[in-house]
Amino acid sequence: MKKKIGVVLSGCGVYDGTEIHEAVISLLAIERGGATAVCMAPNMSQMHVVNHLTGEPMEGEQRNVLIESARIARGDIKDIAEISADDIDGLFFPGGFGAAKNLSDFAVTGENCQVHPEVSRLVKQLREKNKPQGAVCIAPAMVAKVFDSTDVHPTLTIGNDKGIGSKIESMGSKHQDCGVQNFVVDVENKIVTGPAYMLGQNIAEVADGIERAVEQLIKML
Repeated sequence: MKKKIGVVLSGCGVYDGTEIHEAVISLLAIERGGATAVCMAPNMSQMHVVNHLTGEPMEGEQRNVLIESARIARGDIKDIAEISADDIDGLFFPGGFGAAKNLSDFAVTGENCQVHPEVSRLVKQLREKNKPQGAVCIAPAMVAKVFDSTDVHPTLTIGNDKGIGSKIESMGSKHQDCGVQNFVVDVENKIVTGPAYMLGQNIAEVADGIERAVEQLIKML
């Protein structure tokens, strides 16, 4: 039977949800790696809606994270509240501002952020069961917050941004610089992270890094 990797989405679109390239690359890499992706997202309102043509917020408009994420998952998606660590063998977070606006509020409050309770619950459950998980782009900052004030201090990367790296370290994790086509693996905590579009100049570079990160995640299942 194929191993199941949960993929946590945060909407649809880089500025207010999941980075679509990163999500699709992740889903493809999981399938090509011989595993099955189980897409999920919180059933909640987005922080805001951004016009992806202009980059400006759309005043008065509101969208639901689960419904928007269903666009990427082709409708095959679950409410994260319905998923436990017993249902999956691993977990993966693509990036996009949704990880820092919807799954957490890191984009607004930095190291003082809060993580969506269902996201935090699931990440901690997988760690308790020694199951691997991964995150790319800005999502590792959210992972750092989940383990803030615990005895878990993972080594993570978002690339080489010193400002965000220092915020990750202020939340009790360690930050390691990493190139876009590579990844960082914390063997002890079974966490794989990579920069993706935090550094990527094109989709090919981003794909190289994510595919390698997913390959490593699958090896740890």
